[in-house]
Amino acid sequence: MTKTKHKPKLKSGHAPGTAFFTGHKKMDQVEISVLKFNEEEFSEFNCPDVKTLLPHLTKTDNVVWVNVIGLHDEKTIEEICLHLKVHKLTIEDILNVGQRPKLEEHKDYLHIVVKMLMGGTTPDTLDIEQLSFILTDNILVTFQEKIGDVFDPIRKRIREAKGLIRKKKSDYFQYIVLDAVVDYYFFILEQFGENLEDIENSLINNPQKSDLNKIHIIKREAIELRRAIYPMRELVNSLGNLDDKIMSAETKVYIRDLYDHTIQTIETVEIFRETAVGLLDLYMNIASNKMNEIMKVLTIVSSIFIPLTFVAGVYGMNFHNMPELRLKYGYYMILGLMIMVFIGMIMFFKRKRWL
Repeated sequence: MTKTKHKPKLKSGHAPGTAFFTGHKKMDQVEISVLKFNEEEFSEFNCPDVKTLLPHLTKTDNVVWVNVIGLHDEKTIEEICLHLKVHKLTIEDILNVGQRPKLEEHKDYLHIVVKMLMGGTTPDTLDIEQLSFILTDNILVTFQEKIGDVFDPIRKRIREAKGLIRKKKSDYFQYIVLDAVVDYYFFILEQFGENLEDIENSLINNPQKSDLNKIHIIKREAIELRRAIYPMRELVNSLGNLDDKIMSAETKVYIRDLYDHTIQTIETVEIFRETAVGLLDLYMNIASNKMNEIMKVLTIVSSIFIPLTFVAGVYGMNFHNMPELRLKYGYYMILGLMIMVFIGMIMFFKRKRWL
């Protein structure tokens, strides 16, 4: 699994609070979907432009979920946010896709930034997308870069009126969407763990040079996962410590459960990081042992041929006064001697358990 990476645009030179999208355009035009619901009914529709959307961004007893897909149109994002009295610095953070996951409490709204993990365009790729939330009154606005998210089960539950989702207010709904993001972390981590197991099995059964590259990719991915997931603990903890007027005591019970899930994901990431380091050590040990085996064989072969080379060298000298050279069976005697030395050394090495 490799992470799809895009180099962000530089924001230098712009004044603080400037609406400037730092990512890459991934949509032809911004898409805006709206879900309104309460315990008795719900409605779902798309808004072609901001002008059509704004009448729905008013205080109501219904929970209103506005999902904005596509951040490249700074003007559209700015119009939506300014209508909700969102501070310009918050708008800047929404458009700056390199934000660290965080929670900011403002007078009229909550601003939450998380990293949504999704499968990439191929089975071995990982896409990390920034997801921003604005929670004000009973309105939750989500901002994402492109089509595709982890919220389809939530939409289904709203349509079918399953569970508590249509019986609760927007604070509970904010918990629900965060829980969906964290739950998908487990799915991504499960795939990550399977990749680690495949590499480990490959190292044990038939290590290849390509495994080293895979291990380095896994280590880099573990760092990216940690960067995306680790701040969630602080974020969820802050969410649970908000005033009861913002986050009800009943919802905080669920928040505590979500906090436990974030701790579990963090622990899993740390385990995977240590496992990746262990795989690198395993690869180096296997490579070292393999080299030692090769050197051992070469050393044994060299040790066997040292006395044989000595004998051959002695009788290869061109002195006239060498009586053995005149023996009728001298060649066979020396050849037999060399064979005996060879056998003797093999037996010696086996006795020493070097073979």
